[in-house]
Amino acid sequence: MIRKAEVGVKVMGLVEHFEKFLGQIEVGWSVDADGRRMPFQIVRFPQGSGPGTISFATLGLGRYPLTSPNSDIEIRHELLMLAPESLGDGVLPSLIQQVGEETIHSQRPLLRGDVIGPRGPLIPGSQMEALYVTLPVYFPDEFATCEEEDHTIVIAWLVPISASEAHYIVHHGWADFEDRLVEQDPDLTDLGRQPMLLQPETEHESTSRRREGRGDRQPGALQ
Repeated sequence: MIRKAEVGVKVMGLVEHFEKFLGQIEVGWSVDADGRRMPFQIVRFPQGSGPGTISFATLGLGRYPLTSPNSDIEIRHELLMLAPESLGDGVLPSLIQQVGEETIHSQRPLLRGDVIGPRGPLIPGSQMEALYVTLPVYFPDEFATCEEEDHTIVIAWLVPISASEAHYIVHHGWADFEDRLVEQDPDLTDLGRQPMLLQPETEHESTSRRREGRGDRQPGALQ
């Protein structure tokens, strides 16, 4: 278990930020299954986005500045996943570790609308096979960023999605997909949910959305 005394002064502000919304750290991991020390930690919080949910997050990934290929802006982010409390720890810590280490090795941050996978079921029996990157909209706006002394940490939410949903995003865009999320309101913390039934927006709707600027990545966040 990771104690606060072990997280280091440089991330204490981030710990306080997470704990303000998610409760006190319950347990954490700093080495992988092979005993290798990870470049950041994974921690579990007792609260998620609602009753019966918990949270997992990276702690220290934001020490690595990554440059956006879209804007050349330097982005520092931590990763967040929400899950049913009944799921327990399971594979989620190792899944977040894998994604976080991939960003370090690629030197590329995860941006809103990115899709990781599909790579097969995230857990046995699940139809969720990929991860979608977006803002943590289940929380107040102030949760989305944490201000450090000389930089801003962005919280990137990894949302489990199905192979068909990942395919939809690739072909119709992330803004259209998020419109469908608003319309159907699936429980994005439930890895056992059914995939959404998706129909692309009409050409008229797409044109209206572009005029409104709703398809733009948000400045200062995951752009």
